[in-house]
Amino acid sequence: MLNKVANLGGLFAQKSEHPLADARELRKVLAELPKDNAFKTLDEIAGWLESLAGVAEFPADRLYEVLQQFEEAAAPHLKRLSQEYFYTARLSKSEEKRLWSINYGFWTLLADAYERCLQAVSDKPRAGELAKSALPLLTVRLIIALGRKLKWEQFHYGPLSGELWRRLGAALLAAEAADAGGKAVALPGRSGMSTPVQEYQKVMLFQAASLDSLLPVEIEVAERLIAHFLPGFVYTEKVLVDSVYWSDLTLAQPPQRLARMPARAQATQRFIKPGPAHAEMLAMLDSLERGGDVPAEISLGAAYPAKLLVRVLRHLTAYLAPIPPQRQHDRHRVKHRMSVLHGLVNAFVVFSGEFGGRPAGLQMESWVVENVSRGGFGALLSSIPGEWLRVGALIAMQPEGGDNWLVGVIRRCHRETENDARVGIQVLARQAVSVELRIRSASSYAAAAGVPALLLQDGNAPDELRVVLPPATFDQRESLEYAEGGRRVSLTPLALIEQTSDYEVGRYRRSVAG
Repeated sequence: MLNKVANLGGLFAQKSEHPLADARELRKVLAELPKDNAFKTLDEIAGWLESLAGVAEFPADRLYEVLQQFEEAAAPHLKRLSQEYFYTARLSKSEEKRLWSINYGFWTLLADAYERCLQAVSDKPRAGELAKSALPLLTVRLIIALGRKLKWEQFHYGPLSGELWRRLGAALLAAEAADAGGKAVALPGRSGMSTPVQEYQKVMLFQAASLDSLLPVEIEVAERLIAHFLPGFVYTEKVLVDSVYWSDLTLAQPPQRLARMPARAQATQRFIKPGPAHAEMLAMLDSLERGGDVPAEISLGAAYPAKLLVRVLRHLTAYLAPIPPQRQHDRHRVKHRMSVLHGLVNAFVVFSGEFGGRPAGLQMESWVVENVSRGGFGALLSSIPGEWLRVGALIAMQPEGGDNWLVGVIRRCHRETENDARVGIQVLARQAVSVELRIRSASSYAAAAGVPALLLQDGNAPDELRVVLPPATFDQRESLEYAEGGRRVSLTPLALIEQTSDYEVGRYRRSVAG
């Protein structure tokens, strides 16, 4: 990370004094942080955190005070950059990476520093150590920092570290050993109180909710909804007959479904079941689907379209249910390659048939299909393609040795390493046709500008078609037309099925004119 204080750790590593050991110097550093440049502010704070990591003799009690003040100073800037990450429609790869790195880097450094403080807690603190009375707030802050690190890893769909779960468990065990696991504390800038146990529960449920099929903004909303419904979940230290997920605070592994039972009972195991929370989430989902408003007591951090909230709640009510969803179709293990093109423009070219089965000049990816089901494929990517790879991306696929193309959407994405990823692909159609659509009311059919689209030929109701369109094309008030065999075919809009920043999928009733 480039910043003007990145190398201070080396400067002060051999000394017991550091500029931030002096309260007046800390106040000066905080006062001089830029007020109107979030990147620069967070870069400078990260630099100071890096410098502290290199000072072995820095007193833990002083370090804890410094960290709290830096975290509070960073909070509004982290919020601003997070919103930019979520709400900017088409971030470039470099912009996305910059926003992700500054947020992920901050929480990584902060969590490491809070862990250092935890190691210096003592029953009878000597100079430079922390009193046990600091444990409730310290462990809450540490678990939150580790949870934020996990969340930003999830925004990139991994790779998720099992070791992070051992660190989360160690923080909670430290609080429980001091009888502080259930002690409520207040955090500056946040409403309400929280405990170390509650913060661990939030992260455990966040992981259990299988969020790798949601977009980053939906993951953010899911986290806030989990926090709101948290009191309705039942968290126990012993397994119940209807427990759904479990974790072990000493293991470097994420929470598991109880379909995979622990080998033996351990005092460090924790269990969760949905309890009343599931009915509460279903009630809110039903209200939203009927056109109701979000209850005022739910803090989502921003206003969101009802359609987005409904999608997130449907996901949460499925995965945090008394019986989580089972796989709809059996998987069959295979091993073969397929060529992949991304985006509507490329798909339009291959389904037009004008350039042959494998049009020259298009940048194709080669993916290894590992399993096949009725609903789609699971594939391994040995190198991460460009900035387009994300949940919701439209792709055209051609199995190796075949001449047919399929239309699909990436529904799950998980990065195994920085270079490797596994994706889950839903097949939208095994047959499609490229057409140019025109608004039916256009006065001159020939002169009207055509809209490139894909007609999905299979999987439709009688006399209906699903149509893949450019973004902001579907209009419930406008019928579309295209030419087929010298006749005009009319498409009457029925419903918008899916909408992204790159494409839309609409349902239309098909009728042939005269």
